[in-house]
Amino acid sequence: MKHAALLLLAATALAHADPIGSVDTAFKLLGPDHKIVVDVYDDPKVQGVACYVSRAKTGGLKGAIGIAEDKAEASIACRQVGPIQIRQPLAVQEEVFNERISLVFKRLRIVRMVDASRNTLVYLTYSDRLIDGSPKNSVTAVPVGRETPIPLKK
Repeated sequence: MKHAALLLLAATALAHADPIGSVDTAFKLLGPDHKIVVDVYDDPKVQGVACYVSRAKTGGLKGAIGIAEDKAEASIACRQVGPIQIRQPLAVQEEVFNERISLVFKRLRIVRMVDASRNTLVYLTYSDRLIDGSPKNSVTAVPVGRETPIPLKK
């Protein structure tokens, strides 16, 4: 029971995606077109930082019923969108978001890393599979003003 409550708490601490927009990349006669989607994720522990992620979304009949496997390619750009406030000490490396991009085996992940010597937050996006992940990735960094030192978990 205690373990299940911790898992639920950890899942709700992860960021959620807000759709920004999309563009079609290939026409499909049946089902939705293939597209590139852009979503934004607010860092759940760092107020004032948002990450914009673009990725391919497979259309067609498989895409329409949710069994298509999206490509393991994504791009990320994180930016300061307001005053930065860090709500609690941060781990040096922590997953802040993950989303299923295939029926069972593949996930898109966003990991926050702290470059303490430069007072900078580094965000990495990649996808992984149960058996074999992809080396395709994208990285971005958000420098934090020296007047706001990044607190780290001990």
